[in-house]
Amino acid sequence: MYKKVDQSGPTPQKFQLPSIYQLSSDNRWIIMASLIPWSEFEDKYANLFSAERAAPALSFRIALGALIIK
Repeated sequence: MYKKVDQSGPTPQKFQLPSIYQLSSDNRWIIMASLIPWSEFEDKYANLFSAERAAPALSFRIALGALIIK
């Protein structure tokens, strides 16, 4: 089972941090995230899962991010 995640959340530049810090627009992770067409890939990723399965899958953004970091 796959539940689509709303991708219209806060952009990395507007992400609220607990202190006065802000993410820089030239951060390599911010740049990489802006290059990936998340919604296009998420549609293809969602088609890999069936509704009959009990455990929901991770969101595409988390799954791909984990692979990139690995």
